[in-house]
Amino acid sequence: MAHPKKKLMYRCKIFDVWEEEVSLPDGKTTKQNRIDHKPTVAIIAVNNKKELLLIKQYRSAVSKDLLEIPAGTIDRDSETPLHCAKRELAEETGFQAKKFIKLFEGYLLPGYCNEYMFFFLAQGLFPAPLPPDEDEFIEVVPTGFARARKMIRNGKIIDAKTALGIILAVNYVHKDSAAERR
Repeated sequence: MAHPKKKLMYRCKIFDVWEEEVSLPDGKTTKQNRIDHKPTVAIIAVNNKKELLLIKQYRSAVSKDLLEIPAGTIDRDSETPLHCAKRELAEETGFQAKKFIKLFEGYLLPGYCNEYMFFFLAQGLFPAPLPPDEDEFIEVVPTGFARARKMIRNGKIIDAKTALGIILAVNYVHKDSAAERR
């Protein structure tokens, strides 16, 4: 397939918007837009009471407060996903973790965006705050696993990365608990 004609339509600090001419399997061409996004991380942080640290913050794109797991963008080319996860956890919750376990990685919205996210379970939390980003006003909301699952079912949690992160953590923790009982 020939290299598509690309035109940069918009650029900001975490993504670029491109318009491309794309060849289709039937030989025709079409114009499509896509977002070229920096990689990201999401952290399912579990405290010593076995509660998830959810964060509540206003999201202007949907004009409301959302409950989410901590997450953020890998800022520098030299920053690893794990280092980013540690930084974002400290910035958004004021905690660091003794143990990080990668649960999953993959594309979030491959229909129009190449954002690739790494999901980490963080355990053994201890206070280690970093200053939050200037545009972040976050409230930490410790939430039990059962309550978090119910919040997904009843529409209190409507952020897809958060729902996926909670499900991944529940599956990991239950698998771990089942192995301990054997």
